[in-house]
Amino acid sequence: MPAPEVRAEAIAAGLSAVGLTTRVEEQARHTSIEAEVPESLSAETWQEVLEVVAQADRFGLLATGLGGRTLWAVVRKAVPATGDVRGPGHQR
Repeated sequence: MPAPEVRAEAIAAGLSAVGLTTRVEEQARHTSIEAEVPESLSAETWQEVLEVVAQADRFGLLATGLGGRTLWAVVRKAVPATGDVRGPGHQR
C-alpha cells in the first residue's frame, strides 16, 4: 500500500479530476479530504468518486437539512493498533 501522503494526494487529485473542489487538512494523526458534492452529480461520476475514496481508511457523506452534501475521506498517518483496525465500535 502506498504511503499515507501519496494516498491522500491521490484521493484529492481523483476528486478534482471528476470536477469536485477539494479541501485538504493535515492533522496530527491523519489527513482529511473534503469536497462539496452538487446535486447534479451523475451516476457514472458517483461510481468514479466511490472508486477514488475507496483508497481512504474511512470515508462518508455528510448531508445537511439545507440540501448541502460534503464528501469526506480520512487517511491515517500511522498504522492503527490491532484493536482499532475496523474502527470504533467494530472491534472483535
